[in-house]
Amino acid sequence: MTTPDLEPPKLVYPCAYPIKVLGYNAHDFTHVMLGIIQRHDPGFDPASVALRTSRNDKFLSVTAIITATGPEQIAALFADLKASGRVQMVL
Repeated sequence: MTTPDLEPPKLVYPCAYPIKVLGYNAHDFTHVMLGIIQRHDPGFDPASVALRTSRNDKFLSVTAIITATGPEQIAALFADLKASGRVQMVL
């Protein structure tokens, strides 16, 4: 019995695209992350943001929905988030 090759579904741009950023829970972490996100999606709606702290409040995750216009935009956003030096993980 063979298993079919499973490919992730192809995105059709523009589309709503969730980004989750995890970093240390500092007082300005959310502000810095949203500034980076807004540079890559000028129409970004801050109302789409969800925040969640870790069990011990050491980490904060910022989840935002952007309007993705293509894979280049997403790659550039991920690179800028990581280059900030404040991000532990981007999903």
